[in-house]
Amino acid sequence: MPLPPDRVLPGVPEGTRVVVRYLIEGGERATDALGELVARRQDAFVVRTRQGDVTVPSDAVVAAKPVPPPPPRRRSRRHE
Repeated sequence: MPLPPDRVLPGVPEGTRVVVRYLIEGGERATDALGELVARRQDAFVVRTRQGDVTVPSDAVVAAKPVPPPPPRRRSRRHE
């Protein structure tokens, strides 16, 4: 069941890394958007993911939370 917009990421400032789970395909399936919260509107949230900006309709959100920064990239194991 989708969350009311005022219950999604309350008090989380733009620029925070978040994960947002939302319904797709007529509400039959869910997917996640992981990235930086770049905009919060009454009808949608915009999350900047590795693939680009994802606009998530507020009425499709079923869960959301701030998450820690990604771990640092590991160095290549190849020896030169």
